[in-house]
Amino acid sequence: MDNIILIGMPGCGKSTVGVVLAKAMGYRFLDSDLLIQETDGRLLCDIIEEEGIDGFNEIENKINASIDVRKTVIATGGSVIYGKEAMEHLKSIGTVVYIKLPLSEIRKRLGDLTKRGVSIRDGQSLEELFEERSPLYESYADITADEKNMTISETALYIRDMVKKDQRGEGIDNK
Repeated sequence: MDNIILIGMPGCGKSTVGVVLAKAMGYRFLDSDLLIQETDGRLLCDIIEEEGIDGFNEIENKINASIDVRKTVIATGGSVIYGKEAMEHLKSIGTVVYIKLPLSEIRKRLGDLTKRGVSIRDGQSLEELFEERSPLYESYADITADEKNMTISETALYIRDMVKKDQRGEGIDNK
């Protein structure tokens, strides 16, 4: 239970914060999207195009459910929360942290969703995706870090401090 798993919408900074957090904790860093690409041999956008959303989600679920690491910050893809087995496994090997960011900020950060490999259904808006996923992120999170008024470094240090408090069994004052 010594890993830190970052969940949240695409563009919220999971990978960027994750690298800084790993350095601050002396942990390794793993981007599960890159692991999926490496394991499957295709880019995320190609998997989605060739397998469809449901096929991609199955692949993502299987690969995330098989991650076996220690003392690692794991930045997951935004759709990891659709995989029951993956989320049960990730919760069993670490502390799950939801990096929360308002939709307006996410919209500013994201470019072309299809080229980015975002698991979004045809005709679904970013707002609809946000509304669908937010309750799932909240339900799986052990800690929520509201990144709205924090820099990358501030977010990483906040998460580090909250995880340490959690590991010591102290109450957590979520932002």
